[in-house]
Amino acid sequence: MSGILAGLRVVEGSAFVAAPLGGMTLAQLGADVIRYDQIGGGLDHGRWPLAPSGQSLFWAGLNKGKRSIQIDLRAPEGQELVARLVTAPGDNAGIFLTNLPPRGPLAYEALRQRRADLIMVQLTGNFDGSSEVDYTVNAAAGFLSVTGPRDSGEPVNAVLPAWDIAMGEMAAVGVLAAERHRRLTGGGTLVKLALSDIAFAATAALGRLAQAELGANAQRDGNYLYGAFGRDFATRDGRRIMLVGLTARQWKSLVQATGLDVRAIEVATGADLSTEGGRHQAREAVAAALAPWVAARRLEELRSILDEAGVAWAPYRSFAQMLVEDPRVSELNPMFGRIEQPDVGSVLQAASPLHFSAVARMPPRPAPRLGEQTDEILAELGLGASEIAGLHDRRIVAGPA
Repeated sequence: MSGILAGLRVVEGSAFVAAPLGGMTLAQLGADVIRYDQIGGGLDHGRWPLAPSGQSLFWAGLNKGKRSIQIDLRAPEGQELVARLVTAPGDNAGIFLTNLPPRGPLAYEALRQRRADLIMVQLTGNFDGSSEVDYTVNAAAGFLSVTGPRDSGEPVNAVLPAWDIAMGEMAAVGVLAAERHRRLTGGGTLVKLALSDIAFAATAALGRLAQAELGANAQRDGNYLYGAFGRDFATRDGRRIMLVGLTARQWKSLVQATGLDVRAIEVATGADLSTEGGRHQAREAVAAALAPWVAARRLEELRSILDEAGVAWAPYRSFAQMLVEDPRVSELNPMFGRIEQPDVGSVLQAASPLHFSAVARMPPRPAPRLGEQTDEILAELGLGASEIAGLHDRRIVAGPA
């Protein structure tokens, strides 16, 4: 089955989240994404979480559908092979995605001498090329100062690498935008993308920079939704749920399902609960009224009542509970399928979230073993069997263990 990007070829030199995610996004849409790694694996090859076999589930998850080649990147001969791979001929080739320091023959100017229409998407920490990671950018971006309990004097880190994820998807956008530019003009380009710029651009777009510049001092507010009503509540059977009344429709459904006395709360607080701001102003009074209603009911009873009324809500779940309880995380959802991942076994995996009416969605595909396609890729470069054997003998390349 061919995806909507069938025929596009991307060479990826990467580690950790953003660049591998960008490559995987393209691979899941049908692009031929070739990931090269140092022999023995790169910085992220053994990153947690791990399968019982010791195989990195992180690496397997972020490299689905790619091809893999192992090359000794410390050797000039190995660097030359990568440069040849990046600049190989073809109208849909000559695309390089990397967050590794591009030095020597792998620097943009050096590669452009080999292929004038080269597209190179270079991911960095800061706009000046200096280093950052998601945790350091997250600490600097302001959101952790308003995350956590009201009385907390310490920062509360977020486990989700949000800026890395956004950067990976933006990297895929950069590849496709540059490829369109090349088709229209014939010219290549260097695309630079900085992790901190991703975070700061999002912070500005969400109004938080303007809020601070205009003098407002945002505060921690626990698990309350910002700007309207929403909060977590404990159920009778020890679970927790999130109830949300953000839009007018959501608020009406919540009031209908719970029998909330809106007028009494408005009189007590002076807030207009028909507005988002009013619901936020009266959030503590609303929560105090809803808490005993939720606490008197078990999760399944709440599910029936809230779903029937069309309330915006969700139970809090662990990853394990999500697998058992949520049909959206199962093969009932066309995005999911079961794959046989080498050295891991049978696991549920997601294909691309994108669905195009013109082209069928490709099913999820396993990540390759490290170096699984080494010989295949070298043969595509025009190397003969004796040349490939010589590279193996000199430990310039390696196949799968």
